Amino acid sequence: MNPIQLFEPVSCTYTYILFDEDSREAVLIDPVDEMLQRDLQMLREQGLKLVWTVETHAHADHITSAAQLAELTGAQMAAPQGCNIGTAGVQLQDGQVLSFGRHQLKALHTPGHTAGSMSFYWDQGAKRHAFTGDTLLINGCGRTDFQSGSASAMFHSLTQVLFALPADTVVWPGHDYQGRTHSSIGAEAATNARVAGKTQAQFEEIMNNLNLPKPKRIDEAVPANLTSGLRHDAGGEALMSVGPVVGYAGDISAQLAWAWVQSGEAVMVDVRTDAERAWVGFVPGAEPLAWKQWPGMAMNPEFDDGLRKLAAGGKKLVLLCRSGVRSVAAAQRATELGLEAYNILEGFEGDPDTNAQRGKLGGWRFHGLPWRQN
Repeated sequence: MNPIQLFEPVSCTYTYILFDEDSREAVLIDPVDEMLQRDLQMLREQGLKLVWTVETHAHADHITSAAQLAELTGAQMAAPQGCNIGTAGVQLQDGQVLSFGRHQLKALHTPGHTAGSMSFYWDQGAKRHAFTGDTLLINGCGRTDFQSGSASAMFHSLTQVLFALPADTVVWPGHDYQGRTHSSIGAEAATNARVAGKTQAQFEEIMNNLNLPKPKRIDEAVPANLTSGLRHDAGGEALMSVGPVVGYAGDISAQLAWAWVQSGEAVMVDVRTDAERAWVGFVPGAEPLAWKQWPGMAMNPEFDDGLRKLAAGGKKLVLLCRSGVRSVAAAQRATELGLEAYNILEGFEGDPDTNAQRGKLGGWRFHGLPWRQN
């Protein structure tokens, strides 16, 4: 069984979904934030339960949707230990395995593109797969001239780690810019233009003289990817401004949302579950309308009608969840219904800190806005 291979055309990034046919448990490798709805739709169509999101490294050319997927599906986030992606609950070490159903995905430390880069090996017995990220590409390899890259480490990762896998292992790269989808370890070891037949010195000479331009999104992408794709941009002069987005009216700070509610121009809709509001706290006057509900975090069948009723007076809808992820999906849905909807950045609790505690790095409560607890 092959993985599901998905393509994002701007950065030419491949995203992969692996799954167990019996349990329908799935792993998603290298998601892209612009493709969030596509990936969620694919999971729904295939009847899959996402249990892991996995990164091969901290990307410089796109922003991951790992944190959003975790919030919306209940999946766990895993990332290479050496990449400093602190929001990932599982910090992967070389040789560590992630289980999904009866299958296992093995992490292989393959530094070179970045110091923490990893590839992943899926041995199905009759068929073997390697997800090589930006380490091994088809007839090439990732650049080594920035972000803790190392040509010597890359040579070792290619020749001593990846090329040591069985020759018939299918290579699934992180990118391809020429429309190619896969290769094999045997083919790359024999014909890869960068490394096949080269000494380490020759390889390093090639890599040190590529003279490639700086990735266009590196200054935006790397910081966002170190927090699994969460971007909380409100602050300074932007605090009381609407952040432009695609798919709904905009992102706003908690402070601007509260100002709109107080002025009567907006209705605040709390899309968390009843249990979250009861246990963690709530905003006085916010309308409770769960996006998903226990048991099983199933979609709320009354959500659409509830939104229409709340917006009946022509007011804006400002949507609040735990960390500002479910509220994005809810805002997109409200927009599809023809309503003017905004996402409240950071949500009620904000991001977890290094001790997995929320409410200390942002969120409604952190900013001292009105809230109560039962």
